[in-house]
Amino acid sequence: MNPLANIPPVVKNLLIINVIFYIAMMMFGGPLMTSILGVHYFDSPDFRIWQVITYMFMHSYQSLFHIMFNMFALYSFGTALEYVMGSKRFLNFYLLTGLGALALQLMVQAFEVYSITGSIVNDGSYIIDSAKGTISYSGMTEQQAGKLLGIYLSSMVGASGAIFGLLIAFGMLFPNMELMIMFIPVPIKAKYIIPAYILLELFLGVKQIEGDSIAHYAHLGGALFGFILVKLWGLRRNDRFL
Repeated sequence: MNPLANIPPVVKNLLIINVIFYIAMMMFGGPLMTSILGVHYFDSPDFRIWQVITYMFMHSYQSLFHIMFNMFALYSFGTALEYVMGSKRFLNFYLLTGLGALALQLMVQAFEVYSITGSIVNDGSYIIDSAKGTISYSGMTEQQAGKLLGIYLSSMVGASGAIFGLLIAFGMLFPNMELMIMFIPVPIKAKYIIPAYILLELFLGVKQIEGDSIAHYAHLGGALFGFILVKLWGLRRNDRFL
């Protein structure tokens, strides 16, 4: 029996595309593929317009858990949501929440750049050499220069922003559905655990713990756009499916 037989078409194809991207990344080199297809800050010399879409299908080459968690969540929550929304609307929802995730992440990065330089783009007070991974600067501290270098040279990958959009939609449409969460021995209703997860992401985003490379604001952006779309589209649960 085909293990993908009962998965709705958009979820199925998204799973396949993500796996294809991951295999290609491992074949052609994680750092190279991440640099080309992961999304950079819009003023970075490495930014390319296609990255606003391709980043959603890329995952960390350093951790198999990253893609496994996102694909498990896509399968678990996306299947029910595609049945409720219909395939075309579900695809639009997925892509829009992914773009919303990127929008908030870029806004936060732009704010950080502005707080250091007074401009959201390079005003000439620093020179980024992406090939060497160095920055030449004046009029700022070493710590500020390091922050700028991290923003301009780092790239974001992963379906997590869109996944958080799905989480929010699932919590709104199936609030009383009980979920089993890792390390918690009892089931918890979606209307409790999903808002708690969002608050945790907000805390981690504001706290900015040293060494934490997770794009928490992208997760929040996906959740925010997911909430807006559910309300804007007037989505309702169809009890024929669950």
